[in-house]
Amino acid sequence: MSTFRIGQGFDVHPFSEDPERTLIIGGETLPGPGLDGHSDADLLAHATADALLGAAGLDDIGQQFPDTDSSFSNANSMELLKNVVQLLKDEGWEVCNVDCNVILEEPKLSLYKNNIQDRMSKLLDAPVAVKGRSSEGMGFIGKKEGAACLVVALISKS
Repeated sequence: MSTFRIGQGFDVHPFSEDPERTLIIGGETLPGPGLDGHSDADLLAHATADALLGAAGLDDIGQQFPDTDSSFSNANSMELLKNVVQLLKDEGWEVCNVDCNVILEEPKLSLYKNNIQDRMSKLLDAPVAVKGRSSEGMGFIGKKEGAACLVVALISKS
């Protein structure tokens, strides 16, 4: 009999004022200002990692990869996510599927969605659905001050 668990992840970052900062979502480089953060600020990778860690009952991303540790400064968040997947495998879990909502006004994700889904699906060895959302001009996202991401993940253990 299999055991199933669901985890939820959330991440939010402001846009950086550094014109050299690159916008990275799901490992994909997009046009526009980058997000501010200790690592590369890939909020999709961060929220996915937290959803998976939570489902497995493991410490969250902040505990696994603390921003007080300089070795994670400007870290590639897709590599961190790869480490999370390995942690789950070590515990006997496998990813069943992941559903993601990326909330930002610009750029629109439609041109990048398929590449992001393919990259994430390969890394997780499971189907990944990515949806771009707008906050319809409301709040800090609507004012183009930042972006957020919500993720739900299903994992199983045989």
